[in-house]
Amino acid sequence: MSPIFPEPVSPNGQGIYNTYIGISIVAIIVFVGVEAALLWVVLRYRRSTQPAGYVPPQVHGHTGLEIAWTLAPLVIVLAIAGYSFAELQKDFQPISHSQMLVVVSGHQFGWDYEYENGVVVHQEGSLTAEVPAFVVPTNTLVKLQFRGTDVIHSWWVPAISGKTDAVPGYDNFSWLKIDKPGKWRGECAELCGTGHASMQIIVQAMDKSDFDAWMAKQKESGATPSASPSPSPSK
Repeated sequence: MSPIFPEPVSPNGQGIYNTYIGISIVAIIVFVGVEAALLWVVLRYRRSTQPAGYVPPQVHGHTGLEIAWTLAPLVIVLAIAGYSFAELQKDFQPISHSQMLVVVSGHQFGWDYEYENGVVVHQEGSLTAEVPAFVVPTNTLVKLQFRGTDVIHSWWVPAISGKTDAVPGYDNFSWLKIDKPGKWRGECAELCGTGHASMQIIVQAMDKSDFDAWMAKQKESGATPSASPSPSPSK
């Protein structure tokens, strides 16, 4: 796995990770090829190996080479663009077969997560304490609808999905489907004011029975989430 990105836990996160790896492989091949050609020219035609007064052949154009080094980068860039666009269409379009809808609202400086039953999790920004977790059940396709209430924010949990902007007056969409219990962290990825650095994101996935118990607790407590929801001891 990449030393830069965490292990993906949602199919769209895996898709973005695969896109990153695919583009990186192409970029590395191009880089190595260009640098190898440059090194060969430097060593092959260095002055110390040539006779005194040597003047290299003067080439004033080569139509075939010029077409090749114009078309090759164009084809590579268009292929990367098409591949990336297709992946982004899968990851950031509204889905019609979701099992749960959560409206995610970004504000200065925190996040609100509103479930369909009216329960709301408030993640108010903090630099010193862990914020309450946005809790979802495992193996459940969750549609995320993003809104901004003041300025543009960007919701990003690298293990789950790509960056999704929360824009005032315009709804963006993404989704997640986490296949195992756990907790993953992210942050606001759009500079949004003096408290930007405090806008933590914590997503916690629970087994369905644990999620149902957690949700029942939130309803009883007036939809004020506990700071650190935990699976039941029997799990």
